[in-house]
Amino acid sequence: MATIPTHVHLQPAQREFLEKQAKLRGTNVSAEVRASIDLYRAGVESVAELELLDVATRKAKDDLDATLATLDAGQRRAKAFFAEIDSIKAGSST
Repeated sequence: MATIPTHVHLQPAQREFLEKQAKLRGTNVSAEVRASIDLYRAGVESVAELELLDVATRKAKDDLDATLATLDAGQRRAKAFFAEIDSIKAGSST
């Protein structure tokens, strides 16, 4: 997406925070300003709220991974069951 050059006055602590975030994420200050604006527009208004969302997202991922493992195990059992049924049918038809 195209960007428009914009001049923003920041407090020194704000600039330092953005520089630190950019370094951690491998981005630049402009990208961090845009990300901050996007979070604000999405309704995330505080770092604490963002951290809670992060924790909730990670928990949801763990729960989904556990559910997927259960479903995979059930599918393997079902395949084995139907293979055994097919084997029984094949043996009884001879």
